[in-house]
Amino acid sequence: MLKPSAFHANIDALLVNYNRESSLVSEVVPEVEVSYEGMLGEAHGGLTRLSCSRVRGQYPRNTPIRNARQISIISTEELAIIAEQLDVPYLKPQWLGANIVVSGITDFSLIPPSSRLISESGVSLVVDMINGPCRFVGEVIDQTFPGKGKYFTKGAYNLRGVTAWVEKTGTLKAGDSFRLHLPVQPASPHFCEEPSA
Repeated sequence: MLKPSAFHANIDALLVNYNRESSLVSEVVPEVEVSYEGMLGEAHGGLTRLSCSRVRGQYPRNTPIRNARQISIISTEELAIIAEQLDVPYLKPQWLGANIVVSGITDFSLIPPSSRLISESGVSLVVDMINGPCRFVGEVIDQTFPGKGKYFTKGAYNLRGVTAWVEKTGTLKAGDSFRLHLPVQPASPHFCEEPSA
């Protein structure tokens, strides 16, 4: 039910946030070991996590759930679009707390959930869903471009990449590439239906 596509994404950068409590900002690394819990040392790693506002319609806050947000992936092309929409000369992926920066796939943030990004070495990441922009990134942007951070939530809408979890472990290196494997499934008709009471 997954089809290897013709789309390939270069790994432009790898980044790890070792302490989310101290800062949202991640650090660039040349390579990283990837386990079933995510990237080694990454603060967002773990097999489970506590539910947050993103899933408040499904669970009470702080409910232990499967961690499908182990890794945050953004594209170089979309980062440039966000910067243009914020009217700033650049945005660093570290400021967004990104873990992997890729290039080469147009409209990267819109790749379907359950797609696989499989590296040359065999590491496989399962796309959970699009990563919504948050106000905390805006606070980081304001440290370099005062007053611009308040535009991030709107400017990064449908452009902040995707979150993913690890299906196959291994090593990722900057300069390697992923091949995009797409789920073979028609578009869902359920979005047209109003939920029953």
